[in-house]
Amino acid sequence: MSTGLRIRPTAVAGSFYPAEPDALLAELERAYAAAAPVAPSVPPKAIVGPHAGYVYSGPVAATAYAQVRSRRATVERVVLLGPSHHVAFAGMAVSTADAFATPLGPLRVDVAGREAVLALPGVLGWDAPHAREHSLEVHLPFILDALGEVAILPIVVGRAPADQVAAVLDAVWGGAETLLVVSTDLSHYHAYEEATGLDQATVAAVEGGRPDDVGPSDACGVYPLRGLLVATGRRGMRGRAVDVRNSGDTAGSRDRVVGYGAFVFA
Repeated sequence: MSTGLRIRPTAVAGSFYPAEPDALLAELERAYAAAAPVAPSVPPKAIVGPHAGYVYSGPVAATAYAQVRSRRATVERVVLLGPSHHVAFAGMAVSTADAFATPLGPLRVDVAGREAVLALPGVLGWDAPHAREHSLEVHLPFILDALGEVAILPIVVGRAPADQVAAVLDAVWGGAETLLVVSTDLSHYHAYEEATGLDQATVAAVEGGRPDDVGPSDACGVYPLRGLLVATGRRGMRGRAVDVRNSGDTAGSRDRVVGYGAFVFA
C-alpha cells in the first residue's frame, strides 16, 4: 500500500490479540483448531461473530470465519458493523481513514462504499468512535487471514434504529463480492447456567428473525444485529447459529461469563 495514506492504527493489538505477526498467526491457528466443524451449506452472505480477547472468543469467531473461507476467491469487500464501547452517540460513524492497520498488514477502506452510506440519514464521517474501538478491530486479522487483502467498510454503530441500519446495509449489499459482518457478544457477567439460558433465548430470536426480541442486555451489538435481522428478513433470509459458547467454555471461570455466538445468513 502506498505511503501518504491516513491509516487508523491498532488500538488493542497486544491485549485482545497478539501484536507480533507470527504470534498472531499462531493464535489464529489455535482458534481454528478449537472452532466448531463447518457443516456443508450455501456460502453465507452475512456472518455474526464475537469480539472479546482471542483467548476467550477466538474459537467462536473462527467458527464464523471458517464458514466463509471458501469465498476467498469471490469476496472483494467486507462491510463490518460493531457497537460503540467508548463514545456514546446516536447513529453510525464511518472512519475517514484510508486504511486500518493490523499486525498482518493494512486493509484498505472502501471509499465508494463510504461515500454511499454517508449520503444516508444517521451516518457521520467521524473518527472518534473508531479510535479505541475493539469491536471492529479484533475482526480484522480474521478477515485478512480468511479472505485476503479485501477492502473493508468499518462502521461503528451507536444508538440507531434497526431500519436505519438496514438502509445502510441495503446501500452496500452488492452481490457475491460483498460479505456483511456484524460484531457482537451475547449476555454479560451472569453465572454459567443462567447465561446459557439467556443466550439460547437470543439464538431463538435471531434464528426466528425477531429483532425486537433482542435487547441491549442480550447482545452488546444489539443495534447492528437488529439492523441485520431487518435487512436479511426483508430478503427472506434467516440466521442459523453455528456455534454458541461462553467464556466459561473457553478460558474463564463459570461464575461470571460472557456469551459468544457465531451465526450465518445465506
